[in-house]
Amino acid sequence: MKYLVSRFLGSETGAVTIDWVILSAGIIGLALASMGVVIDGTQDLTGDVDSNLSTQTATTSF
Repeated sequence: MKYLVSRFLGSETGAVTIDWVILSAGIIGLALASMGVVIDGTQDLTGDVDSNLSTQTATTSF
């Protein structure tokens, strides 16, 4: 029994999975943080384009 416990504690087969989970969580966190910064500028630009296009008139004569 002592051998089985020491072999279980020394096993590293699940370490790669844990590394990938932590790495994926970090990437998702950075993506969400950067999206929070970029979305404000995008909304301002969208408002500017909307106001500019709403004041334009279309002429149908040549």
